[in-house]
Amino acid sequence: MKFLRTALLLLLAAVALFPFFVMISVSLQTMPEVYSKSLLPSVPHWENYATAMHNGPWGRYLLNSLYVTVLSTGISLLINALTGYVFARMRFPWKKTLFTLVLIGMMIPTQVTLVPLFVLVKSLPLAGGNNILGQGGTGLVDTYAGLILPYIAGSFGVFLTRQFYRMFPRELDEAAKIDGCSRFGTFLRVYLPLSGSILASLAVLKFIGAWNEYSWPLVITNTGSGRITTVQLALTTFRNEGEIFWNQLMAATVVCTAAVLVVFVALQRHFVAGILAGSVKE
Repeated sequence: MKFLRTALLLLLAAVALFPFFVMISVSLQTMPEVYSKSLLPSVPHWENYATAMHNGPWGRYLLNSLYVTVLSTGISLLINALTGYVFARMRFPWKKTLFTLVLIGMMIPTQVTLVPLFVLVKSLPLAGGNNILGQGGTGLVDTYAGLILPYIAGSFGVFLTRQFYRMFPRELDEAAKIDGCSRFGTFLRVYLPLSGSILASLAVLKFIGAWNEYSWPLVITNTGSGRITTVQLALTTFRNEGEIFWNQLMAATVVCTAAVLVVFVALQRHFVAGILAGSVKE
């Protein structure tokens, strides 16, 4: 029985890793080898990586994605943790109704919100030349702020942190109150230092989601100058008049994937613990 379980796990691991194997293999092949559907390169062509990185200012693309991803992840962790704490530890009118609305937000596909979100960002009052009514300018279109704003909150993060904070006993709040802590002080000095595992898990999910996002950067960036182009948009540059340079595209994809793997490996010790901690029942 143990042998069968191990064999099944190895098979599933092989299936999961096969796309990565193909990606790396194609990145080391010539174009004729790619079109011949060869599984392995006859000779590894490491120069494909150098060629791919010289196909545009890839240093700028990587820095753009890193800036947007790190900043949006950090801000969203603070907002999600604070909101989850409010829903978990405080009593106020319409609490259940508001939390239900937060959960409904998890059920709405991102693609449905693209158009209204774009209109909202473009019509933001007093931004990008807009007047007080949000007219006459471009708002936050084609800016870092426009890229970051949609990522700084999220229903799933609120739900996860709220479930985590519900595990703590009420005596913890009472002890903090006796010591003279305000509500925000209790969150900052007591709950936030104990949130390492859940915030690490949420950081991995937020980082991967923001780093891999394609639709929103495509909508919000429109100058074509590459000034704030992210890596996911930059991957489309390996297409020329209908022809796709698959080996260079896969080489650039390996580089983009490496950043996500570094973050996951660094935080994997906390990832499972945080997810399990946030799955406590009502």
